[in-house]
Amino acid sequence: MASKVESPPYPSAARISDSSCYPQYTASLKCLEQYNSEKSKCQEFFDVYKECKKKEREARLERNRHRSLFS
Repeated sequence: MASKVESPPYPSAARISDSSCYPQYTASLKCLEQYNSEKSKCQEFFDVYKECKKKEREARLERNRHRSLFS
């Protein structure tokens, strides 16, 4: 009997690994690991990741700006 391969519940949802901000994300996690989850020591990494996500979101909005839901 062949096993059924299930599709993800939200196939259109982006994975963090597909993001252009993935290196910043992993750097912030590595920092947390290095400093035993002491967030104050990793604030710079968080800020860089947050700025990257902001730019990524702005670029996505700009790409979708002229799209219509009704076309």
